[in-house]
Amino acid sequence: MRTNALLISVLILLLTSCGQQRTKQNNETQAEATSASAPTHSETSTDKELTLNYPGSSITYQVIVSDTVLCIIPQGLSLINDTMRHDLTGYSFVNAETGDLDLDGYPELFVYLVSDGSGSYGELIGYSPNAGKSLSQVYLPEISEDTAASAGYMGHDEMAIVESTFCRRFPIYKEGDTNANPTGGTRQIQYKLVKGEASKYLKIDKVLEF
Repeated sequence: MRTNALLISVLILLLTSCGQQRTKQNNETQAEATSASAPTHSETSTDKELTLNYPGSSITYQVIVSDTVLCIIPQGLSLINDTMRHDLTGYSFVNAETGDLDLDGYPELFVYLVSDGSGSYGELIGYSPNAGKSLSQVYLPEISEDTAASAGYMGHDEMAIVESTFCRRFPIYKEGDTNANPTGGTRQIQYKLVKGEASKYLKIDKVLEF
């Protein structure tokens, strides 16, 4: 009888040990699977986060750049405050600012980008409120559409809102200039925000060289 009891006790210990080992292995497997499926820090990290407003306006813009995604979150619009998302693949964020370019009492938001690589071609993502109710994207025509304004253009843009004017400045390249050594001076194009058939767009107002 004692021998049988001893054998039963040994079997119980063996079964308990095996069960504990299986549980440990299952827990480790689940932990590995969870770790593999969870996003890494680089996939969720925020590179830039700005909150922009304009004096005298209740409309604000939150600009978030995370990896290659730009999110624009408006607040204070009376009807639609949806988040706007843009893929920034091939571009780098430079700056963002607000200004009332058409003097209607509602601030536009302009986000400035440059293309990756040696050219650093400027790109604009702009939004304008529709009487404070919702947002519509602002269209900036390709600089190549104006032969005189684009003569000698090879990128390296600088963009800014100056009072109620959008300004774009870049070095002028002469024939034979290398990308690192423009010799033609600087051109500044000043734009006014006007209404188009479908949305507002930036129209060349003045072209200055110095």
